[in-house]
Amino acid sequence: MVDPVSVALGAALTLVVVAVHYAGGTGWEPSPDISQEVLEKRADSVQETGFPEPMNRSIGGGAAGAIPAGDTEGELGEGEGEEEEDGFDPEAISEDEVEYYEVEFAKEGETIEIANNENILDVGEEEGWDLPYACRQGQCVSCAGHIEDGPALDYIQHEHNEALFDDDLDDGYCLTCVAYPVDDFTLETGEQP
Repeated sequence: MVDPVSVALGAALTLVVVAVHYAGGTGWEPSPDISQEVLEKRADSVQETGFPEPMNRSIGGGAAGAIPAGDTEGELGEGEGEEEEDGFDPEAISEDEVEYYEVEFAKEGETIEIANNENILDVGEEEGWDLPYACRQGQCVSCAGHIEDGPALDYIQHEHNEALFDDDLDDGYCLTCVAYPVDDFTLETGEQP
């Protein structure tokens, strides 16, 4: 038969041993929290950009071609400065002034009509194409494309441009996120100067 006094004495002795063991501590200490240090090191290694990160799908964030605002001092294309001074606003184009142009997307192998109040990137995405972009504000070159037919300003106008220089525009490069057609042309998407 089991003696209840012996069982109680054994349980009490076990509790005393466990209590003495844990009273001295286990010797385990938690690792220091280094998460903030890791975040700061990663932030230091990323180049600063002037555009918001949400919806940024380009490799490297397109910052390689970005020009900080105010550092251009007349380096933008001649047409670009005039357009910004004139305040080109595609939404200000009235319904009776809307014109359509045929834009051939060479890599996609299709030609579509784009209105002069629609930007090239948005219309391409509506077609279901996964076109490159980052800032969607004309501040980087992630969305850049190459117009094969000649100087860019002969075929498009930019709503805003902080990333392309005169030479780039003369060579046919445009920013599809803020480019609006003014003539028919062929476009190579994903081509940067």
